[in-house]
Amino acid sequence: MEKLPLTRAGQQMLDAELKKLKSEERPSVIRAIAEAREHGDLSENAEYHAAREKQSFIEGRIKEIESILARAEIIDPAKLSGSVKFGATVTVVDEDTEEERTYQIVGEAEADLEKGLLNIKAPLARALIGKDEGDSVEVRTPGGARSYEILSIRYG
Repeated sequence: MEKLPLTRAGQQMLDAELKKLKSEERPSVIRAIAEAREHGDLSENAEYHAAREKQSFIEGRIKEIESILARAEIIDPAKLSGSVKFGATVTVVDEDTEEERTYQIVGEAEADLEKGLLNIKAPLARALIGKDEGDSVEVRTPGGARSYEILSIRYG
């Protein structure tokens, strides 16, 4: 079974989501299904079908999170240093627009670009891995090739 890299923060985020799904969402949808059943004929009961659909989603997400956590390899970025690798927080500047961005390279399960959490499988992350401060990398994007310079690398 393939191990999935995950930061401690990513593990805590998934643990919290799992706890909420099991302790709040699951009981809530079970109550909604029971209430909808009381309305009689299930074949034309929209509330019942919506609640069952939501239940299916919740159960699927619980299984997905449990699978991720079971295969997770927790990596503590604070114990790392040197060139860019998993867990690094990297500040780059777009060499064309001079726009600075900061990303932490994380596992697929915790990636969220809006929060600056860059999936390790993303083209930019793959280009940054193994590079050092001051290095330039070129990344092919749907909008064409972009060049970035690494301004800083932090861990922890």
